[in-house]
Amino acid sequence: MRRPRFALPVGSPLQILLLTCSFALAAYAGVQLLAGDWFGVAVWFVGAALLHDLVLLPLYAAADRALVKAAGPRRRWVGYVRVPAALSLLLLLVWFPLIGGQVTAGYASATGLSADRFLSRWLLLTAVLFGGSAVLFVLRLRRATKQRPPAVH
Repeated sequence: MRRPRFALPVGSPLQILLLTCSFALAAYAGVQLLAGDWFGVAVWFVGAALLHDLVLLPLYAAADRALVKAAGPRRRWVGYVRVPAALSLLLLLVWFPLIGGQVTAGYASATGLSADRFLSRWLLLTAVLFGGSAVLFVLRLRRATKQRPPAVH
């Protein structure tokens, strides 16, 4: 009786090299980040994980569930709202201090640039994301209706 042979799922040498380089870069970034105020970084990291898991995840899961329930039999259309909303909220999360106007003085002193345009640019980008999604939705809907055979009377 032959024993089953277990092979490690190893990719090509290029994949292994890229993976090793990304781990080395992540380790370097972690060392540089923790070289200063490591306790503050650790508190921020744990706080961000708790905030996400205990507050944000239930909120956007409930919003998604409500969106799917409101869509009813047209569930496949929900993706045209999910994707731009997720991208817009990700941008809001990353740039929130500047969009909310909380660090405008610090940003201006560090860069010499004004921070008052972040809100308008985020709103414009959000409108472009939802507009592009709407255009894509209409194009796919028109293509699907053209491919259907005419109704028999």
